[in-house]
Amino acid sequence: MGLLIKFSKNKEQELETYIDLIVDYIFQGKLIAFPTNSVYGIGGDPFNVDLINRIYDIKYRDPNKGFLLLVSDLEEATKIAIFNDNARRIAKKFWPGQLTIILEKNKGTSLPAELNAFQETIGLRVPENETILRILQELKKRGKLGAIIGTSANFSGEPPSISGTEVSKAFMGAIDLIIDSGKTKSKIPTTIVDLSTSSVKILRAGKISEEEIRKALD
Repeated sequence: MGLLIKFSKNKEQELETYIDLIVDYIFQGKLIAFPTNSVYGIGGDPFNVDLINRIYDIKYRDPNKGFLLLVSDLEEATKIAIFNDNARRIAKKFWPGQLTIILEKNKGTSLPAELNAFQETIGLRVPENETILRILQELKKRGKLGAIIGTSANFSGEPPSISGTEVSKAFMGAIDLIIDSGKTKSKIPTTIVDLSTSSVKILRAGKISEEEIRKALD
């Protein structure tokens, strides 16, 4: 049975109480569940191949589908992927926020190929949720890459979890640490846009519309 941290109304204060424990769990290769503003996610250290494979197994996920990364800011994102002019403009406009950007993976990064299913591209997002963003910032503060694997807390093909309680019921102790801050603010999934080339491809419509994205590039 994993550890459950349940926040009440004083989330920021309570998070500071547990931040060292949460970050240590990530350093140790543990699997954590956490809130975002859309759905709950699961993830951990993106450099840990055993953890990557564990997430594939737990979710019954197709190994040909890679995972995206949640990052603390644009600076950390540029260590992972190549940002063209369009990508920089979109990131500066919508990050932190509910937009995942698909970009060409930086060949100089030491992130394992298993993370993005041996593909040349990778998805990145700076989340606006205060809890997970604070954790990412703490990772960066400690000299690590301010990034963790971020994939929805559900079995592949099933609806995502929108509360810590749903995560706990779905995975029955398979997760080492669940950060429960109640129900998410929105059930609408994040928008996914491919900006790995000069063209703009909307791969999944979400809270941020295609019109908003194209307007930001005008």
